[in-house]
Amino acid sequence: MIRTIFFDFGNVVAFFDHQRAVREFARFTDMDPVELALQLYGSPIADDYECGKLSTAEYVREALLNGRLICTPDEFLSFYHDIFWPNPEVCDLIPRLKPRYRLVLASNTNEAHYRRFTRDYAGVLGHFDHLVTSHRAGARKPHPEFFEYAKRFAEAEPPECLFVDDLPVNVEAARRAGFVGIVCTPDGTLGEKLRAAGVEIG
Repeated sequence: MIRTIFFDFGNVVAFFDHQRAVREFARFTDMDPVELALQLYGSPIADDYECGKLSTAEYVREALLNGRLICTPDEFLSFYHDIFWPNPEVCDLIPRLKPRYRLVLASNTNEAHYRRFTRDYAGVLGHFDHLVTSHRAGARKPHPEFFEYAKRFAEAEPPECLFVDDLPVNVEAARRAGFVGIVCTPDGTLGEKLRAAGVEIG
């Protein structure tokens, strides 16, 4: 029986697109947008930032340097933050699940994005019992350390936990950690998948 449901944030509770920020950053650098995106989101400093090894100030300083960006740190963060929009299907399901289940967020994210989405999505996130993030766990999905950290907040045994994520690699890692796993796709089928896993939706 499922007692706890873990939800990813990005592309589950809310959609995101890094290209929204890259289009703004491109006005402040001579770097090719593809290379710029790799510098900002695919580099070791981005991984370190999501694992909590860098502060926001340290990440921004490195990002400005590596991206040859001439915007100010405040301008950088204003663009960097502005990448999310809600997933209505999941935002509607969460309050209907809350009366019966413990709800826990399980997100690869960094301090800046966390501060922004916990403010902008306070209504839906208010239904969650705990918010687990990579920058606090010190590890990112799909690494086993992330799931070991998440288990601390489950208040249930792993087979009683359902893990919902948009990336199959993360769902498979959750299954290896003993959880039940569901891949969330943007096609309106999440409710059906939850019911198939034995979840009751109010």
